[in-house]
Amino acid sequence: MRQPPEFLPTLQALVQCYQAFETFSAAHIRALGLTPPQFDIIATLGNTAGMTATELGEKTLITKGTLTGVVDRLADRGWVERIAHESDRRSQIIRLTPAGEALFGQVFPAHLAYMRTGFGGVGAADHTRWQTALRELEQIFRKDPA
Repeated sequence: MRQPPEFLPTLQALVQCYQAFETFSAAHIRALGLTPPQFDIIATLGNTAGMTATELGEKTLITKGTLTGVVDRLADRGWVERIAHESDRRSQIIRLTPAGEALFGQVFPAHLAYMRTGFGGVGAADHTRWQTALRELEQIFRKDPA
């Protein structure tokens, strides 16, 4: 019988951690009246002058196919708008409307406060250790596999 690869428990722990984080975070986001992709876009556009769909897709966890529909629904609610790009007529800038900025000002701090409860009692040394380990894992997956 073949032994499973030694990295399999690490992979399982990483997936389980992400799933637990996603469940914890998404429950609060839904309580705020948003879906996780909507919150991701609002949070990413907050405190910016806006960005192209390509830039927004690169900075969020939303696939290109899903991004358009989510932006459309946010625009229908009056929270984002598309405006012409100054230097590229083929492109549009997606930005928060004043109502979207007000929403960002409410939901982003509220969600940070909620996330803080998940880290209650965790000290700075633990945060530093986790950040270092996660960045090391990230670099493993950023290497060219060829």
